[in-house]
Amino acid sequence: MNRLSPIAAALVAVFAAPVPLYAQQATPDNAPAANAGQLAPVTVEGNRDDFAPGPTALSKLPADPHDVPQSITVVNKAQMQSQGVASLADALRNVSGITLGGAEGGQIGNNINLNGFSARTDIYLDGFRDRGQYYRDTFALDEIEVLMGPSSMLFGRGSTGGVINQVSKKANLKDATEVSASATTNGLVRTTADYNHKLSDTSAMRIEAMAQNGPASTRNQTNVQDFGVAGSYVNGIGTSTEITLSALIQHNHDMPDYGLPALNGHPVNVDRDTAYGLLSDRTNQDVVALSAGVKHKIAPDVTLRNQTQFNWVRTSAVETAPNTIGTVSGTGFTALTGASSLPLSSLYVRGQSHDRNIQDYSIFNQTELSAKAATGSIKHDLLLGLELGHDGYDNQAYYRNGSCNGTALQASTATTGYLSCVPVLNPGYSSAAANTASSVGNHAGGSANTVAVYANDTMELAKEFKLVGGLRYDRYIASISNTISVPASASQTVNFLSVRVGAIWQPSAAQSYYLSYGTSFNPSLEQLTGTNGQQNLDPEKNRSYEVGGKWDVAQGLALNAAAFQITKENARSQVSTGVYELQGTVRVNGARAGATGRITRDWQVAANYTYLDAQVIGASGLDGTLGKIPVNTPKHTLTTWSTYDVAPHWQVGGGATYMSQRYANATNTVQVGGYTRWDATVAYLQKDYDIRLNLFNLTNKMYYDALIQSDGGRSVPGSGRTAMLSVNYRM
Repeated sequence: MNRLSPIAAALVAVFAAPVPLYAQQATPDNAPAANAGQLAPVTVEGNRDDFAPGPTALSKLPADPHDVPQSITVVNKAQMQSQGVASLADALRNVSGITLGGAEGGQIGNNINLNGFSARTDIYLDGFRDRGQYYRDTFALDEIEVLMGPSSMLFGRGSTGGVINQVSKKANLKDATEVSASATTNGLVRTTADYNHKLSDTSAMRIEAMAQNGPASTRNQTNVQDFGVAGSYVNGIGTSTEITLSALIQHNHDMPDYGLPALNGHPVNVDRDTAYGLLSDRTNQDVVALSAGVKHKIAPDVTLRNQTQFNWVRTSAVETAPNTIGTVSGTGFTALTGASSLPLSSLYVRGQSHDRNIQDYSIFNQTELSAKAATGSIKHDLLLGLELGHDGYDNQAYYRNGSCNGTALQASTATTGYLSCVPVLNPGYSSAAANTASSVGNHAGGSANTVAVYANDTMELAKEFKLVGGLRYDRYIASISNTISVPASASQTVNFLSVRVGAIWQPSAAQSYYLSYGTSFNPSLEQLTGTNGQQNLDPEKNRSYEVGGKWDVAQGLALNAAAFQITKENARSQVSTGVYELQGTVRVNGARAGATGRITRDWQVAANYTYLDAQVIGASGLDGTLGKIPVNTPKHTLTTWSTYDVAPHWQVGGGATYMSQRYANATNTVQVGGYTRWDATVAYLQKDYDIRLNLFNLTNKMYYDALIQSDGGRSVPGSGRTAMLSVNYRM
């Protein structure tokens, strides 16, 4: 084994010492060889359950993570299975520096903050932007890769804090069938199936399916009824030309959770299970993702790839959110205007309808040529690419105007959708006001076309030294329209050149140290929606500096550490009513460290920590954000998960998630406290089946899982103590 550097040795101590004893996962007989410098994986009874990630799945990146001058965190299938993970949101709780947002405004589905910046449009599926507004499941995923830091050179617009790439399961040449079933103490029942069949020596097909029904958490009004089917067909495996066809079809019938309103600077102090929606609330979603790709090896060191992906998401939502807290009298509802000393029993919550029918779609085509070449003693790993894409968005809003205590909550001509009022304590969860007439609101539309070319070169100057350089030119043309809201229409054309440079020093195969610089940009019409006064602004520009290291130690244990700075230098800032200028500056100084893999043959761990010192250091002052911390950005986050084989066939494990305090609104007037949540697992493992018990939130900690900055800042409580029993059978 290579001698550890002082930094690597310190990281082993940091992550190994506090983690409790937990269990090992197994490795298949046909697992791929370890990366250069890594020790061979352990093989136990033919089952793969290593947390350690393999080669990167993104074609835009080198397969070896040591050659990527950015931090990458991978959550793979083995780790997700050991934790009982079923959704993208649950999987991303393993990535420090990520926080979750709830549904708000015109947005539904997974809303994520990464390193202090919104990443709602920075979610990818197999390297393609997956911008549809829906709740993503993991039944058809092999792993999730999170690339930290601005990455517009690789991915185009957005990616200020980084990108999240979902890696789909693909057909392979090994026949296998896997069926699982689980049930929780909440009453959620779930089953999945995964069938892979070899059709010939060079072709295979694979089908995955999922169905679930019941309460998703201990909170009231969280019932889900979802199902999905995914599949892939691969022809030409192991030949010079490989063709891949894949599809995902998913249907969600869920109850939305808009959380708790704020009172006196904190989430209102009620029982965690309290919800303020109506029993008739629901979010129905239909998702279709289709992909076709061809990979052709022109020569041993030259490969041409072309892939087209089409995504379509339709959402029909009837939702009621807690808008504000106030009092009720003979004249109706009166909202509080400041702090209140009144008892909670005398306060009410005004509900607001958030009804809409949304259609999101996109079609993108990427052509990439990768080649290895040499100019004298310098070796080159080249990537040339062309991307063409079209996005579309259609959102028909509806509103339900109601009354409180017999008094209308708004004028008859208003479109605010204030619907009803319910007690802060024991709201009753009735369908009261559910029959209120629905009226047509704003109809928003948008579309965008993207044309981009990019080139990247990883140059090996010597065995130990590499330089990375890349450029991407984007032409982004977008337009939006509104029937009631303003602006009535807007359009913009953005031309932007993104840059990526880095230097890598690899003194041995098990060590890699790097410096990197990258940029990204955010057009004002990036999400195909617009705020009046912002539509004609130039794009926000972001830049990042990062220094870090990656080490392979012990029996396949991978360590990493990095320090970084991300700056949004010309953020949109309000200077007067309806007028914005690029006067803002948001800066995040941070550090992260992680450990993934086996400490011993029986003990493996996945842990990472992120420190974020984020602040708005430039703003007009009018919006009250100058000097404030960005929404939903904790200073400290730590995630740990570990497993240990205590006896033949028996495994125990667990870990903690820690998050320091954060703010639910941009002016930092609503503070949400920090928390530590503990989870655990016990499993009985056989060659053909596993029986696993997962225990979530062991101490029944009251904490807030997702924050929503609208309506003054709302907070969604996390689930209480829950147990899940699952059986996984392999044929």
